[in-house]
Amino acid sequence: MQTPRPVPPIRWNRRNFLKTATLASGVVVFGVPTLLRGQNLNSKLNIAAIGVGGKGTSDINCCGSENIVALCDVDTDRCAGQIKKHPDAKVYQDFRKLFDEMGKGIDAVMVSTPDHFHAIAASRAMRLGKHVYVQKPLAQTIYEARYLRDLARTTGVVTQMGNQGSASDGLRRGVECIQAGIIGKVSEVHIWTNRPIWPQGLNRPDGSDPVPDTLDWDTWIGPAPMRSYKKDVYNPFNWRGWQDFGTGALGDMACHTVNLPFRGLHLAYPTEIEGAALGGMNQESYPLGSKIRFEFPARKVESLTRSFDPVTFTWYDGGFPVANKPGRHDNNNKPPKELLVDIEALLGEVPNSACLLIGDKGKIFSPSDYGESFFLKLADDKKFIHFTKHLALAAIPQSIPRNPFGHSGDKAHHQEWISAIKAGKPEQCYSRFEIGAQLTEIMLLGCVALRAGKKIEWDGPNMRATNCPEAARFVKRENRAGWELS
Repeated sequence: MQTPRPVPPIRWNRRNFLKTATLASGVVVFGVPTLLRGQNLNSKLNIAAIGVGGKGTSDINCCGSENIVALCDVDTDRCAGQIKKHPDAKVYQDFRKLFDEMGKGIDAVMVSTPDHFHAIAASRAMRLGKHVYVQKPLAQTIYEARYLRDLARTTGVVTQMGNQGSASDGLRRGVECIQAGIIGKVSEVHIWTNRPIWPQGLNRPDGSDPVPDTLDWDTWIGPAPMRSYKKDVYNPFNWRGWQDFGTGALGDMACHTVNLPFRGLHLAYPTEIEGAALGGMNQESYPLGSKIRFEFPARKVESLTRSFDPVTFTWYDGGFPVANKPGRHDNNNKPPKELLVDIEALLGEVPNSACLLIGDKGKIFSPSDYGESFFLKLADDKKFIHFTKHLALAAIPQSIPRNPFGHSGDKAHHQEWISAIKAGKPEQCYSRFEIGAQLTEIMLLGCVALRAGKKIEWDGPNMRATNCPEAARFVKRENRAGWELS
């Protein structure tokens, strides 16, 4: 396996950022697999699903217009509903066998597994020339995210990360307004979430339980170090909180909730990241709550008439430990109360999840996890006003094409990917890996800072903590034999 070359952050310019459905018509993208070029654009794709239960079920349903030819899940019980729905699909427990046997009969692959499998499954598919849709976060480590972004550039396959809020008209309108400078120079971003909604702050339990007959535990462990099976501790949902398998609250929600300011402010690499773990940090699971500060330097965007000032982004998740409830928090980790007065006046309470941008001319607030809706309060406004009703927004033109498959929603996000495959135009996907990998890298830096236990001074292009060499093992994981990136 070759180490991917260091690459710069996204070159945030209009040509790159606005390449979507209505742009680049007729362009032939070098490296796009030839399998579909000669087909009728209305023909159906042959899609394989890796990870069938949970989010995998909704991902498959969103692609119901195509041929679902393979279902892969380490637990055959979790396949039962989809096997019934797609009786002609071949069923596997190990995606490596799926590719070996069906590689030539597959056009595209969806990866909806726990985080530690994302990059391994996606890279195998991409090396085979398959188009990929990968659930958020795109990868479990910064190295993997960079690797997939570089691989997408090399192979030319059509890619999409599963942060479905990207499909919404509201999010794209919010990006336009922030880019246009409606709230002036933005110096602060605050984002909070009620996650984790699974146990965290726990040490590994002792002992082992019998492995269910339907579960291939060795394959479920995959690239991580082997450990004993414990019922309901890791599988099927609580894996998110364990460092070997998930990425905590950041991995679950930040690719949704940070999407709006990430795009609107053209965020690239932060230069400093510092995390505080509420209730303490151990070597096994993420903390019950965290407060993480990211410092972004000034950014000049090519082809735009403005630059972006330095910004401090603060992330809040979870809360403090609850007495007699191991692994549970009080959900009280939020921004300072003085920043929330206008929000509480608007809603009557402070929501459990939200995004707040503070500029020198006003504020933008989104109570939606996906950024689908937002409110604007300019300096002369007495209160927040919904973006569809604020008169100041009428002067801001639409510059980002809208998703043609619906105003919002998971299905529209998938259909955008399918359409781009049939058209042979990777640039049509609004959350293609060129964009999604950058967002994922930023968020995973919060995980690195928490695990390193100290402030990180970050050299983004070289993926290096200049003041903390011990953080390197959290930037790139050492995989178990047989589970390397392709």
